Amino acid sequence: MISSIVGLKRVFPLLIAGLLFFQGIPLSAQKSDRGLRRITPELMERHIGFLASDEMKGRKTPSPELDRAAQYLADEMASLGIAPVGGIRFQEVPLHTKNLDQEGCLFSITREGKTNSFRLKTDYTPFDLTADTLVQGSLVFAGYGITAPEYGYDDYRDIDVRGKIVLVMKHEPGEKDALSRFDGLKETRYSLAATKMENARNHGAAGILLVTDPLNHMLLTPQGYPWPGLSKFLPSDNFSIELNQNRDLIPFVQVGESVLKALFGSVDSLRNIQRRIDTLLTPHSFEFPGTEIRLRTALSVNHFTAKNVVGMIEGRKRRLKDEVVVIGAHYDHVGSLTQFKEGEDNIFNGADDNASGTAGVLAVAGALATGKKPARSILFILFAGEELGLYGSRHYCENPLVPLEQSVVMLNMDMISRNGNDTLQLSGLKYNPDLAAILLEEAEKTELRNYPEGEDHFQQSDHFNFFRKGVSSINITTGLHTDYHKVSDDPASVDPAKAAKVAALVYRVARRIAGNDIRLKTVNP
Repeated sequence: MISSIVGLKRVFPLLIAGLLFFQGIPLSAQKSDRGLRRITPELMERHIGFLASDEMKGRKTPSPELDRAAQYLADEMASLGIAPVGGIRFQEVPLHTKNLDQEGCLFSITREGKTNSFRLKTDYTPFDLTADTLVQGSLVFAGYGITAPEYGYDDYRDIDVRGKIVLVMKHEPGEKDALSRFDGLKETRYSLAATKMENARNHGAAGILLVTDPLNHMLLTPQGYPWPGLSKFLPSDNFSIELNQNRDLIPFVQVGESVLKALFGSVDSLRNIQRRIDTLLTPHSFEFPGTEIRLRTALSVNHFTAKNVVGMIEGRKRRLKDEVVVIGAHYDHVGSLTQFKEGEDNIFNGADDNASGTAGVLAVAGALATGKKPARSILFILFAGEELGLYGSRHYCENPLVPLEQSVVMLNMDMISRNGNDTLQLSGLKYNPDLAAILLEEAEKTELRNYPEGEDHFQQSDHFNFFRKGVSSINITTGLHTDYHKVSDDPASVDPAKAAKVAALVYRVARRIAGNDIRLKTVNP
């Protein structure tokens, strides 16, 4: 008897929540739409409860628990009758960690037969975007290392750096000049170290040395990248996880004052050259006579993989079934604390972020698998590595299982179960006017109301990688909250009925777009 009463107490609130949820949907729609009736608070609670349980330890990328979550998602899709994509349910996402092999690094300058060797960390520090190789060649000073046609500026205009090492300064001309052609006081992308490295490589340089520009900055220490082995503040195993990318890298280091003096004689000499460049806004590039650089940056790399989980409902119309409506969410979170007090909660369960959005994808998949197939195909993707930097979606967009030009829209759900009964934040409305009109029109049929704060987070979830490739994409969320990325984001803190409302909205929009030949325009930011 006691257990029966307890069971009723547990189930009764969900029954009431379910009734309240469906009060926002016209009775005629409930009766006619079998798929919509499958999206329930109970279903959302079940998926969120599993994914955000303590046993899943925060679903960090990579981890055995993330792999377990991936298998759960694949099994759920299979049980719904959702087919694999090209015969696969998992798309492997290649990742790696890397550390600096200090013993293998070297840097020397030879002038007039005399060689001067420099010390790692004290005189030079490699960047993370460096190659694992040895290069040797003559040295060219290339100003700020910038080629910017739109600003009428090119440090490489009158020099040939093919097979040579280039020395460039940080930042950009007129950094402190409000009237600078480089967007005044606002830094452009040309000031980024990565942009300078890519520009040097594109001009055929074999390696690149970066030095702090001394006219506007006093600190000339070679900061480079904070490798764990070089920093007393970082644990020796504090390696960042990176996505494998097809990037041609070259040795890339930041050099300090000792190197600057060895090449220019004094800091003032370079400061005067910089002042001339900034004043005239013309390059002052040259090759150092009789100077040879020998540079080796050595790395120790550890490779591993995570999994995107994929599934497909094939469209029924011959003319449209090769086109896909993409519905996605990330299923990873940030893991758990390794150091904590006994009895202290150490698990970042990620119930709202983003077990809720993941549950939403499964719920929409089940709803769309019910009844008549849509005209277009529906592609479901659950991404790994979002918390590391949108890695899963970035890898998919670079290696799509369905050509991106055949992707009509990407609907992303990220955190859909908090902040009251009716709150909604749609990120990307002004960049996707056609999709925005459909979403807002469908939202009017529900209790949900959009709040414009979502626009501030347009670049911060997996939809953005699709948008960058020209696919109309919006993030559907209910917004941030005080439990964001805290151990308190657990299953007890979410509202399954709210998550079901958002999933039902995504179902309506996806069904509408997949059901006919709608074309969606985007607007560049």
